[in-house]
Amino acid sequence: MSKLPIIKCKELIKVLMKVGFFKHRQRGTSHLIMKHLDGRRASIPTHPGKDIPRGTLKGILRDMEISTKEFNKLRKKR
Repeated sequence: MSKLPIIKCKELIKVLMKVGFFKHRQRGTSHLIMKHLDGRRASIPTHPGKDIPRGTLKGILRDMEISTKEFNKLRKKR
């Protein structure tokens, strides 16, 4: 199993948009709701300048039904 990276929210949002997720709505400045056409969705913390903790990232990927391995491939693909 691949180790999850420590990343910023902007990088996570870019990866999720590559697989068909879109910005659904934003709650204030701290959380963004992303949604997929098939109904999957998750809340992304958008605290400027802070990293997303590995446990939080793991939960987001579980909600989005994306494996760690698939996420790392998408992240490295430009």
